Amino acid sequence: MAPSSSLYSSGRLLPSRMASTPRLIGRWLRPSCSLAMNGCAAGAGDRGAVSLQETRVLPAASAPLEAVGQLRAAVAALNADPPASSSGIIRIEVPIPQRGDAIEWLHAQRQSSLPRCFFSARAPLPDTPALAAADSSNNGIGFHKEQWEQPVSVAGVGSAVFFRGTDPFSLRDWRAIKRFLSRDCPLIRAYGAIRFDATSDASVEWEDYGAFYFVVPQVEFNELEESSVLATTIAWDDSLSWTWRSAVEELQSTLHKISPSSAKVNRSTLQTAIINLNHVPTKASWDLAVTKALQMIKGRQTELVKVVLARCSRYITDTRIDPLELLACLKVEGQNAYQFCIQPPDAPAFVGNSPEQLFHRKYLNISSEALAGTRARGKTRADDFQIGQDLLLSTKEDTEFTIVRDSIKKKLEMICNEVVVNPSKALRKLPRVQHLSAQLAARLRNEDDEFDILNALHPSPAVCGLPTEEARQFIRDYEIFDRGMYAGPVGWFGGAESEFAVGIRSALLGKGHSTLVYAGAGIVEGTNPSFEWDELDLKASQFAKLLQYQEQHICYH
Repeated sequence: MAPSSSLYSSGRLLPSRMASTPRLIGRWLRPSCSLAMNGCAAGAGDRGAVSLQETRVLPAASAPLEAVGQLRAAVAALNADPPASSSGIIRIEVPIPQRGDAIEWLHAQRQSSLPRCFFSARAPLPDTPALAAADSSNNGIGFHKEQWEQPVSVAGVGSAVFFRGTDPFSLRDWRAIKRFLSRDCPLIRAYGAIRFDATSDASVEWEDYGAFYFVVPQVEFNELEESSVLATTIAWDDSLSWTWRSAVEELQSTLHKISPSSAKVNRSTLQTAIINLNHVPTKASWDLAVTKALQMIKGRQTELVKVVLARCSRYITDTRIDPLELLACLKVEGQNAYQFCIQPPDAPAFVGNSPEQLFHRKYLNISSEALAGTRARGKTRADDFQIGQDLLLSTKEDTEFTIVRDSIKKKLEMICNEVVVNPSKALRKLPRVQHLSAQLAARLRNEDDEFDILNALHPSPAVCGLPTEEARQFIRDYEIFDRGMYAGPVGWFGGAESEFAVGIRSALLGKGHSTLVYAGAGIVEGTNPSFEWDELDLKASQFAKLLQYQEQHICYH
């Protein structure tokens, strides 16, 4: 039996999702506030690639202002002599010699009616397995080394084409996205996220995202190691009722809204104070749910060996929090982590600082990782070392970690020809916490197996449990808030490569003074409910610190 709503009735966060509630069906029909093409319209995934795919590079501009002018002129010239193709996608780039800041550029774009996205990849880990490292020399299939520079961070506004639906993300949806992507245009990418559990009903906070939401931005700022690129993308497809004329008119409208300047952001504090904090579940309800999970794990009526339970904390602050200011603060301490911000038009912003990679594909080569077990960092070097050794030697943490690592390895072996695990167990030290980790590398048999990799690896035992279906059902029964995109895949698809993080260490920011912060903990045999509650606090601490946690101002529920 699922817990009654009375367990969570004090300040309950979101509408409960009763078993009798009808599930969402059909494709996404809700109109966007900004006109654009939904590439996942009926039948789109059954069509081949769009007819025209191009990247055009203009002469370098001395500054962003000049770059915006060049893009406007280039689009006008293109419109004067439009392509004959009935479908296509064209990216126009302007290099800028100076390195700009992608967050500051995005912060200057104030149009709430336009979708926004940001993604910053983490630096390569020093212990990457040899198989993945070999990718840079032959790309796994004999191709020469790529001729494009990987962005450090990408910020985008507007929608050249978006992909959204209310059914679970499917092979058809993946094919609909890939129609617009190609190896020859490797920086045309679709950025977005997928729900943790698309078969569960979406709460009002997450309804704008559907079961999945991806966007190819109309205008992008690419932050490189020593320079920048300002780019615009136009996409059209007559069969999707989005003609060249519609696409170019919408793009010109967006380009005239673009600010060429950047807006400085405060990267140390948000200048806010918390006036109310409400956890769902409460501590008492958490203890009940964990105890029930442990009973099932120890019992013989189910095969459940691990389940990850989560908490959603609603922070009410005295001032509205700007998602990009929060993102900038997270980025300061985001060593070895992915930073992301996904925001459909006029919707809440999903922001995170995830340390965990779901997978990275580069041609045929795949990298992934196992991450589980948590301890705080020590106050001194000696203290930190001792805490790390305690984590390495903990039987309970080793059990949880081994479940995650072995499950990912098994799933990769089902799809790939080679799988390498190295190291098989090590410490990953982050600014506030440290985890057990393992790096995995594999080689796909075919690039079209990318969807199978995504479908197999999500959800991993690190965010769901094992066996997957038993754990997912327990979560449906005993979590009464909607995870939404929390713990789901967050990242991008491209033609030559794709990369996804696991959407943990994340928050959802609305237009008011409310921020939802998510955190989870793995429950295995030997788990102590109170210890896991403390782990939730530890994982959410980066947000609590930035929100200027002031205990005397907080009303607890």
